Amino acid sequence: MDLKNTALLVIDVTNFCCAEENEIQKYKVTFSKIRKMVPKLKRFIEKYRGEVIYIKTKPWKKEFLPDNLNELYKNPLICYYSKDKTGKAEEFYLLKPKKKDRIFEKNTYDAFSNPELDKYLKQKKIGTLIMAGVFGDGCVNATISSAFTKGYNLIMLKDLIETTDVKKRQDLQKLLKNYTWPVMYGKTVNSKDYSFF
Repeated sequence: MDLKNTALLVIDVTNFCCAEENEIQKYKVTFSKIRKMVPKLKRFIEKYRGEVIYIKTKPWKKEFLPDNLNELYKNPLICYYSKDKTGKAEEFYLLKPKKKDRIFEKNTYDAFSNPELDKYLKQKKIGTLIMAGVFGDGCVNATISSAFTKGYNLIMLKDLIETTDVKKRQDLQKLLKNYTWPVMYGKTVNSKDYSFF
């Protein structure tokens, strides 16, 4: 593995998934742990010398989402449509992609639901993906599973992957980081240990 065949995937670090104004206080879905992680991720990206690929969602609204998500969201307890009217929900939170960085959009959890991502990685002969972003128990996990199925080698930067403050989601993410990902998908390390690989 070297930088020529490796890419850093930064998943959903957008205002919709990070900014305080997009928290759902009614259901106690808050993002303080995410906001604490993002500056550390920003510093890692600034030091990283390889390919950086940013993943973000299309507007998380009924008209942009697939039928199965819209069906799921009929349950008001798990309905997370964006209420944003500013058009800024899909902008990156604290991160500023450079001109050479690539950005891919998706309309569901898995980044590989956009076939252009896989096509691009194969054109660039990228075989190893370094995973970071939000939500660890949601879109990051879905993308990890899909990437592994497509044959990519994976490195999960567990201190640069975060989820909402909801205790059950934190507990699930902890299980993913400490057991599921290292046992089933690949190296799961802290970002300071990345240089060893």
